[in-house]
Amino acid sequence: CRSEKCDFTRQAAWWSLMIGKIIRWCIDNAKIVYITSSLLGLWGIYCLNNINIDAIPDLSETQVILFTEWMGRSPDLIEDQITYPLVTSMVSAPKVRAVRGQSMFGMSFVYVIFEDGTDLYWARSRVIEYLSKISGQLPSGVTPSMGPDASGVGWIFQYVLVDPTGQHDLSHIKTFQDWYLRYWLASVRGVAEVASVGGFEKQYQVEVDPNKMSSLKVSIGKVITAIKENNKDVGGRTIEISEKEHYVRGLGYVKNSRDLEDISLGIGPNGTPIRIADIGRVSLGPNIRRGVSDLDGKGDTVGGVIVMRQGEDVSTVIAGVKKKLAEVKGAFPTGIELKVIYDRSNLIQEAVSTLRKNLIEEIILVCIVMYIFLLHFRSTFVVVISLVLSLLIAIIPLYYLGISLNIMSLGGFILAIGDIVDGGIILVENTHKKISENKGKVNYQEIAIKACTELGPGLFSAILVIAVSFLPIFAMEAQEGKLFHPLAFSKTF
Repeated sequence: CRSEKCDFTRQAAWWSLMIGKIIRWCIDNAKIVYITSSLLGLWGIYCLNNINIDAIPDLSETQVILFTEWMGRSPDLIEDQITYPLVTSMVSAPKVRAVRGQSMFGMSFVYVIFEDGTDLYWARSRVIEYLSKISGQLPSGVTPSMGPDASGVGWIFQYVLVDPTGQHDLSHIKTFQDWYLRYWLASVRGVAEVASVGGFEKQYQVEVDPNKMSSLKVSIGKVITAIKENNKDVGGRTIEISEKEHYVRGLGYVKNSRDLEDISLGIGPNGTPIRIADIGRVSLGPNIRRGVSDLDGKGDTVGGVIVMRQGEDVSTVIAGVKKKLAEVKGAFPTGIELKVIYDRSNLIQEAVSTLRKNLIEEIILVCIVMYIFLLHFRSTFVVVISLVLSLLIAIIPLYYLGISLNIMSLGGFILAIGDIVDGGIILVENTHKKISENKGKVNYQEIAIKACTELGPGLFSAILVIAVSFLPIFAMEAQEGKLFHPLAFSKTF
């Protein structure tokens, strides 16, 4: 027979024969199946213990941020001198999809967005390469800096420093945050940046009197140059005294306001030296702020935002941050306390625990239904083992593909459980039926083989069709693809 119907029949027969042979081989070589299944299960447990866990998939784009500071300049000057040259240079970089620039008073931000799938560190190296070509076109003294090697969802932890005793003002707390706590936390593995927010940055402020400067014929440029030249250490040679070398150096760093006031600006009309104190006054004060950090409406506060490096495990990084905070707690100034404002690990635990609860409930429900209808514990155990093994084995490719366990990938497991359970229940129920129809016969193994080979090819084909039905999801791109790909992968696996 050469008709299409006969060809289809032959293919179906061949398919059934192959599945039947696989089933028979597995039953005849049960020990090999037990060992292989156990090894795969242990491998899945290892991957489960080491896989990254997050609340949601990372939907951010591969981007590199360039930040340039040129204080005191207007936004239009920043746009012409910094933002525009950077944007026009970066648009020609390979795999760049878009470049966005933002200019504001004294600052410029340029966002270089690359195509999906571009390695972040390859992208950063390309930006550095193109930045070196344009560095000579930027104003003197202006150096763009790159943002942290983090994704758009790298904000994982936030805290504030409070002083209920009132012993420290905002400038002291800010100093502790910027010069101590920030670097302690930055040493934690997986932390890309610890960004400080709020508070006052302490600085020496020189307020000059124009009338006194005019009478003494001192320009503002001379004042700036004198402060720069007198706020540094210099080195000399060595002097040998009694067979010992003594290093000669000049100590000139400013330590207090009096040191600044005593800086000389030259000689006056009557031969007396002109000091900064003669043309103005020096005081300690805060730097100009571009924003305010407020806690619970109670006023200004100082805090920090911890940004995670891309590709790291959120739970591991946050655990490292908490461990470091516990280690350095004794070094906090008296009265200063740390209060956690945002901790993503709580969200992760809630999301994962909810889905874990659903999985356990489904397994328990399957066991109850199986036992009620079959009144056979070992048959129930067969379905449970196949379900647990399927989940553990599916985690193995997820781990090596770098897909995290999140609300979407776990949702794919929940969707697939029904298909897995259906196949197991049908096979077990059919086996029970065949055995009950052939009571008294000794060779129950052969009866079980025939029962499984009778429905095995059809069940496998049905599950294969269900798996293939999710393939169109892999055609999604950009953010929708990043959102639904983990679900499609986990359900298919």
